[in-house]
Amino acid sequence: MSHFAKIIDGVVTQVIVASGKEWCETHLGGTWIQTSYNTKGNQHPQGTPLHKNYAGIGHLWDGVGFYTPQPYPSWTKNADTYLWEAPIPRPIDDKSYAWDEDTTSWVEIE
Repeated sequence: MSHFAKIIDGVVTQVIVASGKEWCETHLGGTWIQTSYNTKGNQHPQGTPLHKNYAGIGHLWDGVGFYTPQPYPSWTKNADTYLWEAPIPRPIDDKSYAWDEDTTSWVEIE
């Protein structure tokens, strides 16, 4: 059994476990694409990644891979990982940060 995502107009509307793509299309109709919950950022711990990222409801499909909607206008999608990246890296320390789109910077959360 594998995971399959139903795609309507480039948006994931459903994710199920089924015996195959053909079964999904025959019994449920529509367009279905296989996805793997082990795939993230175009990496898979046991082998070849499947469609860049695991599909979730509301995620987008461009014919190559799955990705989340853009979280902030200033962020860009990495062409390899299909993950969104801030224009500046998040600080690496023991503090918590949130993104502030108005200043396009990371702000420490107290």
